[in-house]
Amino acid sequence: MTIAEILNSVKIVVNPDGHQSAVVVDLDVWEQIVTLLEDAEDAEEMKQARAVKEETIPWKTAKKELKLGE
Repeated sequence: MTIAEILNSVKIVVNPDGHQSAVVVDLDVWEQIVTLLEDAEDAEEMKQARAVKEETIPWKTAKKELKLGE
């Protein structure tokens, strides 16, 4: 579901004064919103992790140093 489709599926609650006071979404739409937010957060964390220039070692070397075997 696209963001536009999500926005079109929400229901706005209006209070007695005529002001928008809440939003109602179906549970499956809410789960999709949460997934989109988690994906965006993960993407940002990956971007930050890639920006950090730390020394790395090959997995094979790490296993040997940790005596994990081949």
